[in-house]
Amino acid sequence: MDGSERYDVVIVGAGHGGAAAAAALRQRGYAGSIALVGTEPELPYERPPLSKEYLAGERAFERMLLRPAAFWRERDVTLLLGRTVVAVEPQAHQVTFGDGRAIGYARLIWAAGGDARRLACQGHDLGGVHTVRCRADVDRMVAELPRVGRVAVVGGGYVGLEAAAVLTGLGRHVTVIEARGRLLARVAGAPLADFYAAEHRARGVDVRLGVEVDSIVADDGRAAGVRLGDGGHVAAEMVIVGIGIVPAVAPLLAAGAEGGDGVTVDALCRTSLPDVYAVGDCAAHHNPFAEDALVRIESVQNATDQATTVAKHLTGADEPYAAVPWFWSNQYDLRLQTVGLSAGHDEAIVRGAPATRRFSVVYRRAGRVIALDCVNAARDFVRGRALVTAGATTDAGILADTDTPL
Repeated sequence: MDGSERYDVVIVGAGHGGAAAAAALRQRGYAGSIALVGTEPELPYERPPLSKEYLAGERAFERMLLRPAAFWRERDVTLLLGRTVVAVEPQAHQVTFGDGRAIGYARLIWAAGGDARRLACQGHDLGGVHTVRCRADVDRMVAELPRVGRVAVVGGGYVGLEAAAVLTGLGRHVTVIEARGRLLARVAGAPLADFYAAEHRARGVDVRLGVEVDSIVADDGRAAGVRLGDGGHVAAEMVIVGIGIVPAVAPLLAAGAEGGDGVTVDALCRTSLPDVYAVGDCAAHHNPFAEDALVRIESVQNATDQATTVAKHLTGADEPYAAVPWFWSNQYDLRLQTVGLSAGHDEAIVRGAPATRRFSVVYRRAGRVIALDCVNAARDFVRGRALVTAGATTDAGILADTDTPL
């Protein structure tokens, strides 16, 4: 491939966003040629189970495929797997792979997501230090687990806590190390954070808050523990780093696209480069549920809904992206469902009793409902969505009253 091979649409990224874009285009009758480029050799697959059922050994990889191979063949979607795009040439309308080969495009959809953010301290590259971003990451962890009795999880976000829950269930002693004063500090309020800290501790997880990692301790080239900034030490044969992602947008930024923490897109997911779109984790957009702030949303919902927005635009229907954000997390027997964006809330109303392990946290800003975190409370999640969509100014007492349906 020297650039003479061209497609009407090239989609970079074979995760949820990329796969959804290709499927939506065909569903809407798009007849042009489509190429779906993925860095991994596998067919497009679900990512959320990686830190849950797949790590636990409860779900085979084949059951994580978004579509079987026949689906892509029947819809004439060319899969270019095991390839990484390292450069975008917007004037020539082509992308270049790591091996120097290139393909052309009429329209480019960038759905490359992000790479796991890694520690920068001494020992970050030792054997036994892992991230959870792709199938190969988890396969390496699973292969090492028979020799592991103690695990240190760096980062108290959802991925880290999900992995902690699974590994605790597999009989490992787990320590969670979080630099901030509480878990889930970026994405949830104190009531939910305190609840999850208590749940993990009740199952034997050592939750360390407000402490930073100084270095990873080595023993014969492998991780043997974590030295903390306060002088403490956590013994561990495995270290899992869950401290967020770095948006995979370097080729777009190098080509002149507007952005920084991600690439900036408009309401139709167009970047500042001609005929180039971006969706999913890497796309920074002005979100109406964040007071129109420029945000990136790392969720399956966001990736697939933005992909649909692009597919509609390319097939003649301009419908600006304005979907209500939602997310979920499974830890132990707890099903968390989140709707809206709680960042910037000035009030967190607890609906129900956390001690019952079935409750919701309703977030308000200036009296308006902006988000809900629902633990084992699916009905609140479904009904609360309408309150978030409307920005309802419902009385706090009513919101807290479990006898009053949302």
